[in-house]
Amino acid sequence: MEPPNSLPRPLRPLNRPITYVSRALSAASYPLRGIYYFISHPAYYPLFASRLLPLSIISFLVYAILFTFAFLPQYAFLAMFHGWGAWVNAVVLVLGEGLVIIQGLFEGFFVDECRVDVFDATLLDKGLEGLIAPHRLLFLDAPNSVKKLGKPTSSAVYQPWSLIQIIELIVFLPLNLIPYVGTPAFIIITGARLGTFAHYRWFDLRGLTKKERKKEIRSRMWEYTWFGTIAMILELIPILSLFFLLTSTTGAALWTIKLEEKTRGPPAPTSPSSAVPGGSQEHDTDEPPPPYVDNPV
Repeated sequence: MEPPNSLPRPLRPLNRPITYVSRALSAASYPLRGIYYFISHPAYYPLFASRLLPLSIISFLVYAILFTFAFLPQYAFLAMFHGWGAWVNAVVLVLGEGLVIIQGLFEGFFVDECRVDVFDATLLDKGLEGLIAPHRLLFLDAPNSVKKLGKPTSSAVYQPWSLIQIIELIVFLPLNLIPYVGTPAFIIITGARLGTFAHYRWFDLRGLTKKERKKEIRSRMWEYTWFGTIAMILELIPILSLFFLLTSTTGAALWTIKLEEKTRGPPAPTSPSSAVPGGSQEHDTDEPPPPYVDNPV
């Protein structure tokens, strides 16, 4: 979504705000695009069914226990300060507590490998084999992008397990005690942190240093905030949270593809000069060598 290049003179002061809104909406759309892309590609379904379906059942049990034993006491406490709106804050508070438990126990150890596969497969769908090939074996004759994926030949991490991120979730959970603004603040703050990991795998594939990663994150911090905010909202949905982890990963890959297209541009056509004498041309060893010409010029 591109902002308008030219506005009438009275509206030109709005150009900067419109640009920021446009960038935010574009970034926020990718987790949602990822849902459609994942659902419309059945080749990805085994990645969810093999590992995440059992974990989704476990996450359902976690949320069932929390809502059974923790929701009503927290709702009663919040009702003293929030009135009728206490149930919204209590729901988000319990969902946040469940997210902390699920992330601490499952995501970093059982889900990350699956997210790497989803990310890499999406890049393969769009013809970015050159970005993936140096880092994992590829079976290019396979019928779909998921089956093309072989074992990684280097470290393959989509989102590193972060104790700091879990601590931040715990620290910011009390924001939900603040009426009206507390819950949106909690989602945006934690989403901003989550969004900075959206392209960790892409940075790794490109071999960026820690300093270069930080520079790229700073250059797109506004976009990462809104990508992460929507991804966080999806992750707070019980039972489907692990499914949305994969779809948000797909969305991050679609965003990566867009950025790669902007950086690389359309593929350059093959130059005819490369096929004529004077171009880069290998000699056929089965034929006699060309005659020697003593021309020092």
